[in-house]
Amino acid sequence: MKLVRREHSRSHRGVIGVESAIVMIAFVIVAAALAFVVLNMGFSTTQRAKTAIVSSLEESSSALEIAGKVTASGDVSPTGKINVTSIPVKVASGGSSVNLGNTTMAVKYFSGSVEYDNIMTGILSTGTYANLTVAMQAAAQAGHLNVNPITSNTAADATAAVIYFAVNRNDNAILDQGEHAIIAIVHKGSERPQALDVIKAEIIVPTGSPLTVERLVPNITTNVVDLG
Repeated sequence: MKLVRREHSRSHRGVIGVESAIVMIAFVIVAAALAFVVLNMGFSTTQRAKTAIVSSLEESSSALEIAGKVTASGDVSPTGKINVTSIPVKVASGGSSVNLGNTTMAVKYFSGSVEYDNIMTGILSTGTYANLTVAMQAAAQAGHLNVNPITSNTAADATAAVIYFAVNRNDNAILDQGEHAIIAIVHKGSERPQALDVIKAEIIVPTGSPLTVERLVPNITTNVVDLG
């Protein structure tokens, strides 16, 4: 009788051990599934945070940067004033192409006496121009300006901004890496800056923060004025 009881006890303990193992395996599987879900959510959250950070950096940094010296066309006599301010720009290092078309960007202009929210009037998107005088003549012929403010005895009738390319690879209004554009701000006759005036322009593009350009006008003693 004792032998029978021992065999029955051992068999019962074996069944309990198998059941415990099955329950433990089930717990392990459930824990692994939960761990996978948690890790997957963590990866998703990290990716979203990364996307948000990259997007924030792109919005906080300017898509454009100045590509050289800001210059101006000066009228030496009789009082010494600026006819046109020339701002060379290019795509910022590591940045994407920027659309410079009239409908996608704006040029704000400020001085000690005037403020304009948008003075953009047109872009010469085809071809390149060797200098400011040639570009202003083309802008006048295209109807973006009433006169060529550099060669005409008549001053411009409105303060306006015209864009042309010094380096243009594909003849469109999109500024790509390796291309150079010039933002020419033509000053109205009665609003032309003179020595010690402060002029400021904000170039607002579809993505990124505006490019702000501020300069103090020096004494105008030559036809080409270096604004730094």
